[in-house]
Amino acid sequence: MIRAIAMAMTANTISYPSFGLLAETKYSLKTRKRKSKLMNSISNSDLTLMSSFLDVGSYARMKCSSFKNRKQKNISKLIVNELGGQYEEVFNDVKLALRNRFTKKAVRTVLYQLYEMNPPQYIWLHNFIAENDPEEGKLFLRNLAKENQDLAERVMITRLHLYGKWIKQCDHGEIYKEISDENLELMRERLLETIVWPADDKST
Repeated sequence: MIRAIAMAMTANTISYPSFGLLAETKYSLKTRKRKSKLMNSISNSDLTLMSSFLDVGSYARMKCSSFKNRKQKNISKLIVNELGGQYEEVFNDVKLALRNRFTKKAVRTVLYQLYEMNPPQYIWLHNFIAENDPEEGKLFLRNLAKENQDLAERVMITRLHLYGKWIKQCDHGEIYKEISDENLELMRERLLETIVWPADDKST
């Protein structure tokens, strides 16, 4: 009798070796089929974990949370139209270079004046220039004012005077034309360098 009952139980079961499960009843097999149909409705690319221990509810919650995280990441990303950055045409670098250039020109002018009128100060300023670059402009004048206030004021006044003279003599149209002519000249030179001239044929 016991043997018959055992044989009937084994007849209603199916061996299932995966994940350590030894047997599965017909009822659990039906529920497994329903779960597998529901899981197949989800895209195969989204299936990252498959196991008989994973119920549908927990898997749906896991995929929903991953979708939210992915959506938040996409929102946080910024779209940059210009990868090279934006250049605002304020020309502050040009103005700084111009000021520094006039500082250097003023120092040279004062140095020439001292050479003729005050040789001791000429020697002192010459030695100071050897250790400090007039091209640094503001920094040069700050250091000069700490060492010799009179010479620093003289250089600053001379710099302003030279800039005023340049403003009166400066012709922006002429500068534009000079830049344009220089560009054309450089392009013409480059074109002549790239032209392959035909070889001379003595027979013709």
